[in-house]
Amino acid sequence: MITHHCLHPSLSKPSLSFLSSSSPPFLQHLSFLPKSPSITKPVLVHSVKPLHVKCSSTNSTSQSHPDHAPPISTLKIAIIGFGNYGQFLAKTLVSQGHIVLAHSRSDYSHVAKKLGVPFFLNPHDLCEQHPEIILLSTSVISTEQVLRSLPLQRLKRSTLFVDVLSVKEFARNLLLDSLPPDFDIICSHPMFGPQSAKQSWKDLFFVYEKVRIGNESSRVQRCEQFLGIFQSEGCKMVEMSCQEHDKLAAGSQFMTHTVGRVLDMLGLESTPINTKGYETLLDLVENTCRDSFDLYYGLFLYNKSALEMVERLDLAFDALRNELFGRLHHVVRKQLFENGEKVKSVHDSSYQNGAASAFSSNALRYQDVTIPYEFKGKISGSVDDNSKLKVAIVGFGNFGQFLAKTLARQGHSVLAYSRTDYRDAAQKLGVSFFSDANDLCEEHPEVILLCTSILSTEKVLKSMPFQRLKRSTLFVDVLSVKEFPRNLFLQHLPPEFDILCTHPMFGPESGKNGWNELPFVFDKVRIGNDERRVARCNSFLDIFAREGCRMVEMTCAEHDWHAAGSQFITHTMGRVLEKLQLESTPINTKGYETLLKLVENTAGDSFELYYGLFMYNVNAMEQLERMDFAFESLKKQLFGRLHGVLRKELFGDSEKLEVLQEKSVRKNGAALSSSPESVKIS
Repeated sequence: MITHHCLHPSLSKPSLSFLSSSSPPFLQHLSFLPKSPSITKPVLVHSVKPLHVKCSSTNSTSQSHPDHAPPISTLKIAIIGFGNYGQFLAKTLVSQGHIVLAHSRSDYSHVAKKLGVPFFLNPHDLCEQHPEIILLSTSVISTEQVLRSLPLQRLKRSTLFVDVLSVKEFARNLLLDSLPPDFDIICSHPMFGPQSAKQSWKDLFFVYEKVRIGNESSRVQRCEQFLGIFQSEGCKMVEMSCQEHDKLAAGSQFMTHTVGRVLDMLGLESTPINTKGYETLLDLVENTCRDSFDLYYGLFLYNKSALEMVERLDLAFDALRNELFGRLHHVVRKQLFENGEKVKSVHDSSYQNGAASAFSSNALRYQDVTIPYEFKGKISGSVDDNSKLKVAIVGFGNFGQFLAKTLARQGHSVLAYSRTDYRDAAQKLGVSFFSDANDLCEEHPEVILLCTSILSTEKVLKSMPFQRLKRSTLFVDVLSVKEFPRNLFLQHLPPEFDILCTHPMFGPESGKNGWNELPFVFDKVRIGNDERRVARCNSFLDIFAREGCRMVEMTCAEHDWHAAGSQFITHTMGRVLEKLQLESTPINTKGYETLLKLVENTAGDSFELYYGLFMYNVNAMEQLERMDFAFESLKKQLFGRLHGVLRKELFGDSEKLEVLQEKSVRKNGAALSSSPESVKIS
């Protein structure tokens, strides 16, 4: 019975609409806020001009072709901001033979020395070296302060400035606003870093816009030579406007980091039964949590499309939760108001044709209950005729057919029954199909393999004519939740029937290239002491062991605990992202590709499967609430920082004035009230 306390009302969330076009004037002037976000539609970008994408490899010989990098000559490049990312770029620049200089507010002279890079603590000393290119590798948040502190007058007037920030409109506007008009500007975004490019830069995206390049051939050539640095490393060169980049990045890069940080707050850990989807989430967390919150906050603050993505993610999560709770409300309502009619119907059908229910007669017949116990069996290395089984698959949909292929290939005798007519599919697989459960059971299969959906399992099980089976038949389920079928079997099966609860943690998609190293979880809930019944159980498990599955024996309760933290979260995140209608972009990062793949895998499963994971796993509600709490916490972090920025905009000058006045009072030893104006007022 479902308890009522789990049907708590969904807490109302504060809207983000206060940052929309109806916001107060003091918010409207901030350049990073969108003018009129559309929170119900996916972000779709239509290029003003076709994207210019170049691909190159380091062993290219046709240097004259326009799609290949020009011959690289030595450039004198000054890296401003010599932290992790600046050092990462410096390694490649040095390896290509360029002259690299470095400046940073922190002292990285020891690191620079190891790389063979002269380090300057004083920016004046650096600029007097007259580098051809200033490469800004600062954080998004500190870029404006650093740029305005540079002694531009000490540089050559034709110096090329390049930034590598993750947001581009902000960088473009800042460079145009701060630099003299005769300086050249390239806005670029290498869409990789020390982690994702630790092997090489090949096939990784490098996005750029030539914002302002002088007409002189030397300046045009210098620009191409700088871009050639990345092209020669095999990067995919994508030329697009800064505005277009930010629209695409809000839907890919910012979304990837947001999902990664939400999952990181959940404290996800590897389990003994990781699915491929869950492994990708763990990888995503590992990659995004290495980046500072300042980087993530910069993606939010300085990309005017990011706020819209936060709102849409919020709405998508709410919509999914409402779907789940709506279904749950329907089930509870059915339990409360239809039980009377249901009991009457069962009572009438039990005595139809003047015969007592077969269940009651069987219950009287089976007095000797097989006591569950811990069983340690060995899985054989090969299949002989004695190990071949007669297996009846009940529920011959996609998953039933998927398992039948392997069972038939291994030489087992396979029967099938389903309410839907799958006769043609069964014939192609060499499987005997039965449309009547009585006919199937009269064949006396050794194993009944339930491949029904979670929601229909109880109804199907209760409809099975147990009296037509051998009393020692082995019942096996393959549901994604385990405590529910375990309890269902123990409640409804005659006590002499054997019970094996299993979960092949793969399916037609993830197991299409073989089952090797894919986890198969099982719990020998009730296996008789008879040697033949023990051998039959082992023979069934051997089907999966022979295919290379990683066999994991654990209790149903333990399985559901792990699955709520892995499988349910994976499906939840996949379905939330599906509602956002994410699309591939010309500049997908590896992390965003992970999200797209996750959506593809989870969207292929029915909502009934997902709802079953929620409904029949007692731990799922807790995980849903934890995910909701994590997302709310992340929003509080973002908007807490945003509040600090707004406060500084509104009150910063007045607070500075107050501090200066207090210092002046202490220094001069006189109160402000002693001024002539104060005397006049008093």
